[in-house]
Amino acid sequence: MAEEKKTKETEAGLLKVLEFITELIGWLQIVSSPLMIGLAIGSIVYFSNPSMTRLVIGIIISTIGLILGIIWATKVWRRKGTVFFLSRTMATPDLDNIVVEDDKRKTQLNNAKKGNR
Repeated sequence: MAEEKKTKETEAGLLKVLEFITELIGWLQIVSSPLMIGLAIGSIVYFSNPSMTRLVIGIIISTIGLILGIIWATKVWRRKGTVFFLSRTMATPDLDNIVVEDDKRKTQLNNAKKGNR
């Protein structure tokens, strides 16, 4: 009896660790988006006319992107979870409809070529 309880506690602990790891990976993915935008804008600012002033401005813009990403990812994690947010973001029903309509058109064209209706 005690052995079964320890096994269940171990499994629950392992699942919590795996859940935390997936949430952390999702958090990093959310942080990376504003960070990359900040890095791109900061790079454009600096490389358009390289100087020490523009370097500082570029670093500040990149840091703002990082801070905004951290704030956004943390808010998402606290609300529903990063995995839920990313799965909703990646699921694009508009694109799914386009693929279905494209498949229907191809089928109709193939049927018309073969003489089928």
